[in-house]
Amino acid sequence: MAQTFREAMDAAYALDEPAVYLGAPMEGTEALTGVKIQVALAMLNRHGLVAGATGTGKTKTLQGIAGNLSRAGVPTFIADVKGDLTGMAAPGDGTNQKVLARAAQLGIEFEPFGHPVELLSLSGKLGAQVRATVSSFGPVLLGRILDLNPTQTSVLTLVFKYCDDHDLPLLDLADLRTTLKFLGSDEGTSVLEDYGGIAPATIGVILRALVMLEQQGAGAFFGEPAFEVEDLLRTGPDGQGFIHLLELSDVMDRPKLFSTFMLWMLAQLYHALPEAGDLPKPKLVFFFDEAHLLFENASDVLLDQIEQTVRLIRSKGVGVFFVTQVPTDVPPSVLAQLGSRIQHALRVFTPEDADNLRKTVRTFPMTDHFDTGEVITSLGIGEALVTVLSPRGVPTALAPTRLAPPDSLMAALPPDQLQARISSGALYAEYGQPIDRQSAHEILSARIAAAKAAVAGATTMPGEATPTPAQERREIEARARALERVRREAERQAKAEAREEAREEAAARREAERDARAQRRMIEEVGTGLIRGVFGTLFGGSRRRRG
Repeated sequence: MAQTFREAMDAAYALDEPAVYLGAPMEGTEALTGVKIQVALAMLNRHGLVAGATGTGKTKTLQGIAGNLSRAGVPTFIADVKGDLTGMAAPGDGTNQKVLARAAQLGIEFEPFGHPVELLSLSGKLGAQVRATVSSFGPVLLGRILDLNPTQTSVLTLVFKYCDDHDLPLLDLADLRTTLKFLGSDEGTSVLEDYGGIAPATIGVILRALVMLEQQGAGAFFGEPAFEVEDLLRTGPDGQGFIHLLELSDVMDRPKLFSTFMLWMLAQLYHALPEAGDLPKPKLVFFFDEAHLLFENASDVLLDQIEQTVRLIRSKGVGVFFVTQVPTDVPPSVLAQLGSRIQHALRVFTPEDADNLRKTVRTFPMTDHFDTGEVITSLGIGEALVTVLSPRGVPTALAPTRLAPPDSLMAALPPDQLQARISSGALYAEYGQPIDRQSAHEILSARIAAAKAAVAGATTMPGEATPTPAQERREIEARARALERVRREAERQAKAEAREEAREEAAARREAERDARAQRRMIEEVGTGLIRGVFGTLFGGSRRRRG
């Protein structure tokens, strides 16, 4: 049985092309040295899943894959949720006995190695500042961050449409806030009539959500210079791919915000990159750690966007790996797109855990060599069930695998080294200084100020004292109310005239119909008389002849 299993593993994972080494298959508790569990580089844009309970080694698996990709010249992007992946910039500990023992079990030599790492940050405190313009973020993603319902998100879509039509750039949150205030005013209400109108109450809800978001410090995440996702495709002078770590430890209290930002980056990659077809290796591999945060309470529209992006971005040369606790965290429509599966141990403590286990087992290829459900619950730290796509695009046989240790440091960098790494990053200086160019906030503020100045000039006579701001406001409000009364009176007059005209038209139609009916009756009476006369003659003549 052991020989049959070894032969099956060797046949399933033997490759004659560049590959990422994952580990060695296990027969019971023993690793089969000499047999490699690996995935072809060319198949890593078919996406993947790394799943397992807390503490089973998912993050270290991610670290190992990313390190191997870097050495193969493939850049990666990783969400570093806990901040413990910064050690990828330093070589691993060659004296660590556990690491050396694991390497000996796999029959490999442990080679400590540090990788080129670029640190990114949404706050700008832990790396190069990652910003997005409000316009590029779009109403659907922004609606998710603001926790808007579908109706409110559709209203936000109209606001974006209005800004596009009137050349009002939405760059930062101040632009959107000023636009919402303007559209909620009397002048803005009349402007929106061409868009079907928007309830002031809905604008108020969006505005309050926006203000709350700004109070949480999210204003720093939006603006310019916006992050250029092409910067993620860099390689170093030695040909190694850069590992881009998005440091999230300082924004962990805003999971919806950072998970949506990551989705924005993936969408930007899809729109920015040209079609590439099948490449010998990916242009970039994108790792979504804590992927369940991306799908929690996501609207149907957002889920459709995620599914479409994952399905189509493969042809741009980008692979996507979702890292989460159980596969059921990922919607079935997205899970179906993932070609590689690395399943760490699952723990069964509750009936819900048992249901998740049964569902997970059904998603793996069938095997005659072991009981899949039993193996999943008995895997140790750094062990996983693996199946990937072969170069022919066929899922490989399911392999219980003892995974290789990462070649880089499996701990966070010390604070002094971390700060030095941040400040020396090539992107740190490029995105460090914000830019505030003219946009919707400045344009609308100038328009409102000009309107106020015109009102003040029209109401202040020579020799009169300059009105106070409160007086100006009351004067503007009084004039606005007067204009509104005039507008309503004009509307009432127009409606009255329209009703009168409609009544006259209806009376004319009724008169014409009466004349037409009278003429039809006269014709009918004449025709009836003629017919009666003819039939009377015929029948009368017949009776006389019979008599």
